[in-house]
Amino acid sequence: MEIYSILVAVMFIINILFASIIIFIERKDASATWAWILILFFIPFLGFIIYLFLGQNLTRKRLFDAEGTKKIGIDQVIAKQIDQIKHSEFQFDDTTTEKYKDLIYMHLINNDAMLTKGNEVEILVDGSKKFDTLLEDIRHAKNFIHIQYYIIKNDGLGKQIIQALVEKAKKGVKVRVLYDELGSRKLKRKDFVDLIAAGGEVGVFFPSKLAWINLRLNYRNHRKLVNVDGYLGYIGGFNVGDEYLGLNKKFGYWRDTHLRIKGPAVDSIQKRFILDWNHASKHYYINYDPHYFPQKPIQGKAAIQIVSSGPDSEREQVKNGYIYMIMSAKESIYIQTPYFIPDQSLLDALRIAVLSGKDVRIMIPDRPDHPFVYWATLSHVGELIKTGAKVYIYEKGFIHAKMLVVDRIINSVGTANIDMRSFKLNFEVNAFIYDVETSEKLAQVFEKDMEFCTELTQQKYEKRSKFIRFKESISRLLSPIL
Repeated sequence: MEIYSILVAVMFIINILFASIIIFIERKDASATWAWILILFFIPFLGFIIYLFLGQNLTRKRLFDAEGTKKIGIDQVIAKQIDQIKHSEFQFDDTTTEKYKDLIYMHLINNDAMLTKGNEVEILVDGSKKFDTLLEDIRHAKNFIHIQYYIIKNDGLGKQIIQALVEKAKKGVKVRVLYDELGSRKLKRKDFVDLIAAGGEVGVFFPSKLAWINLRLNYRNHRKLVNVDGYLGYIGGFNVGDEYLGLNKKFGYWRDTHLRIKGPAVDSIQKRFILDWNHASKHYYINYDPHYFPQKPIQGKAAIQIVSSGPDSEREQVKNGYIYMIMSAKESIYIQTPYFIPDQSLLDALRIAVLSGKDVRIMIPDRPDHPFVYWATLSHVGELIKTGAKVYIYEKGFIHAKMLVVDRIINSVGTANIDMRSFKLNFEVNAFIYDVETSEKLAQVFEKDMEFCTELTQQKYEKRSKFIRFKESISRLLSPIL
């Protein structure tokens, strides 16, 4: 009995030390800190092992080397744009873009997100259409292909994409593929043997140092980017796998949103890819050579900023962009997201928008791919339903789109969900688009999707069972670390 008391005392002291590390050294936000302290309390010692894998703070680490951008003058363009906007000297092409000059300035200052004008944007919402288009662009590549996905599966679609890349590499096109180890955990080096033999290169983001052990498994490179010859870029929510073609019976039809961009914004997509690639693949370092950033003709009218965020920064750039857009709304806010777990700042912004008479509509899936995340999502949308927001449950299949449209004149599409994981833990990238035509099309996409939805009214929400309420409560408690 005495030994047992000593062990309990020792465990108590160790837990206090572990909690002190979290509170005073890591300096996380209060909600995440309390979530981890609860885990330490309920799962002594083992909780700290979990923390080592899931709770490390990367904000003090400089992961990406942006010095190379100076060689091609991107830093000079950014500095010039900052100075011109600050002194009201920047030449905007239209009043729509100028209306959001404060948001543009914020992204320039906090993210080095260069504003590009004259872009053409194609919206792709169907997996078959998206990948047919991508494969066609791959077949027409002449110089290089840069591909980055969170998930690449070695299934029918994955093999088709890899084989198309092998064929281009054999013809002298430089092919580089970057994927996240956790997201693509079933992918093996042997799956790229033919590509590597043909001269292609493959990089893995945050690879395991030891077999089955990865102390950075909680930090995922969730970005999905493609650059073909420096003239054509892709950004959005689709990964590579058969389920994104609607071939998984569990999810059925897969509704996502991806953008195919022509114009100067492709330079920003290229910059992001090179930063990620050079961190992950130090043996195949990409120099900032001008041929990766060719001069491009004006393709359209859309002004775009490519904004990235990640756990290496405390500024939460994509989330701050969302909040600014929401607070700037005069009439409507349309949101599509598979997960809705906002922090208090974004939840308050939406609540204020609803209470001030804005038409706030949120669309989420009718089925979970991650149960805890799903129940936490229901808990959070329930709060907004009470204030007057309209919540739609998509029932045709699984909606995975990450889209925000405000007043049908500005929008953001990319990889970031409306959740704390995307804001704090994942490496994300979004296009912020200042263009009425693109925003109107995306608003129409939302309204078309409403035909396959059921509205979750307050009356329906209040009828949920006690068991569901219990699952919501537990999931909401864990939401800061989900």
